[in-house]
Amino acid sequence: MTNDKKQLRQRLLKQRQAMTKDDGREKSDRVCTQLQSSPLLTQAKTILAYFSFRQEPDLNPLFTDTQYCWGLPRCVGKSLLWHSWKSGEALKAGAYGIFEPDANSPTLEPNDVDLILVPAVACDRRGYRLGYGGGFYDRLLSAAEWTSKPTIGIVFDFAFLPQLPIDGWDQPLNGVCTETELIMMV
Repeated sequence: MTNDKKQLRQRLLKQRQAMTKDDGREKSDRVCTQLQSSPLLTQAKTILAYFSFRQEPDLNPLFTDTQYCWGLPRCVGKSLLWHSWKSGEALKAGAYGIFEPDANSPTLEPNDVDLILVPAVACDRRGYRLGYGGGFYDRLLSAAEWTSKPTIGIVFDFAFLPQLPIDGWDQPLNGVCTETELIMMV
């Protein structure tokens, strides 16, 4: 990991943590509104998402929409396993303190999935994302069975940057959604 990424990640996480809960909720609600108008979302049946951690944009308002089958990740070793999940079902803190579905809940396979909403520390206008440094999503999105799945990075406006430092393993996303815009790269 380059030092540039590490410093940028620290600065942006600090900025995100400095938001008030009300400000984060309001911006998250606007992110959800942007997503709800996206044809990628409205035409999808099975959507992989995430449970908000460290004041990431909170997608909870979307999860009550029962027209979709929602999938949440579970960290297993260096990989993400995806499980179907419905709003209200129990979640438990996983290895990184992120809430995950139970290991016994039904799993989702790549051919089940129509869209992936990807958490990020930052995204850029080329579709690259800055994550937390573990490489989970880059490994997932570089696997052959996942490369054709549409992906949208989810960040707040202040973390949608003109350009991020990238490494050879970084996988670009198809779009980025903030509280003020949804940009598709392709």
